[in-house]
Amino acid sequence: MRSRTKRTFMILALAVVALVAALISAGPVRRWWDVRSVDQSSPVAGQSVPAGQPHADHGGPVAAPAGDEQGGGEMAGANMVTISQEKLQSVGVRFETAERRSLERKIRTVGRVEIDERRLASVNIKLDGWIQELRANYTGEKVERGQVLFTLYSPELLATQREYLLALKARDMLKNNPSSRVVEDSFSLLDSARQRLTLWDITADQIQELERTGQVSKSMAFYSPIRGTVIKKVAVAGMRVSPGDEMYIIADLSQIWIVADIYEYELPFIRLGQSAAVSLSYDPGRILNGRTVFVYPTLDPETRTAKVRFEVPNPGERLKPEMYANVELEIPLGRRLAVPRDAVLESGERHIIFIHHGGGKLEWRNAKLGVQAGDWVEILEGLKEGEQIVTSANFLLDSESRLKTAIGGMQGMPGMSQ
Repeated sequence: MRSRTKRTFMILALAVVALVAALISAGPVRRWWDVRSVDQSSPVAGQSVPAGQPHADHGGPVAAPAGDEQGGGEMAGANMVTISQEKLQSVGVRFETAERRSLERKIRTVGRVEIDERRLASVNIKLDGWIQELRANYTGEKVERGQVLFTLYSPELLATQREYLLALKARDMLKNNPSSRVVEDSFSLLDSARQRLTLWDITADQIQELERTGQVSKSMAFYSPIRGTVIKKVAVAGMRVSPGDEMYIIADLSQIWIVADIYEYELPFIRLGQSAAVSLSYDPGRILNGRTVFVYPTLDPETRTAKVRFEVPNPGERLKPEMYANVELEIPLGRRLAVPRDAVLESGERHIIFIHHGGGKLEWRNAKLGVQAGDWVEILEGLKEGEQIVTSANFLLDSESRLKTAIGGMQGMPGMSQ
């Protein structure tokens, strides 16, 4: 008999625990001040205690009924409650005035340093020949614009120089010739020879020197087209070259690109021309200022990010290609009605805020959120500027409301009354 009684008690206890758990997790959030307080001594079962009248068990103020006489929809003011100042202080409730403030959104990411493609130069050969003297002879060497990289001996170049000098002499001899056809031919030969020299990257100064001396050069110098660093070198002294052979690649690293990944939801805040602060993990004290110059048109389907390019000055060439750098953008959002993030209680699909009307009167409202910026969140609907908003203890209030909702529902069950 004792064993059967014990087993029956255990089954009843498990049923009560399951019912409490179901009541706590079921349905939308209800506050403890929304629960109808039942006066057990009332002659009418289930009659609500008037708002503000103390309950026999709790001895404190209670809210107006959360529903109509049939327990249906909410009444006006059902989300209002009056709580004593002692109660508010005991749970650590704090208030703050809702106001418009300047918001800034920060986006932090990591990018990879790349060479600015507009600052690259390739030195190619456009005729057959042999490299005689190599002036820029190792990768990483700094070169200036117009600096001699190498000299080239080419029989074809030598013959064209002679042809140019002959055409120049013929022009000078025939310029007083009355036959216009002969003069035109001499000018045509001279222009043809000059054009070939120019297409072979022989400079105007070299051609002028050829005209001044009247002597052909056995080898011709080739110059660096830009100021920068040799990042690729193929040329070797004595090497035979052919048209199309690439001898050097030179990069100007005084300005570089940083390509960073930006999440899909952050892309609406990216604008061309925005400033960006760039730093290195091993030198966080040094900040370089860059700007947004390009947003790539495609999205990575796996990471849901798009690549964004930043243009950054590189004094001292501290940033090297293939390095990683930290990128931070501060995006001004203007003045908006905003509250601390701790003032918003998330409950499923709803966002709830608590308004203090003074004298311990509290009201909960559904709020529509806007942008989030650091510790602040914009309120689009559900709040007016100047209202007092609860900024702490929201979680405690919500947890207490869930517990009291479950207990209140169990009071009417058979065997639960004392």
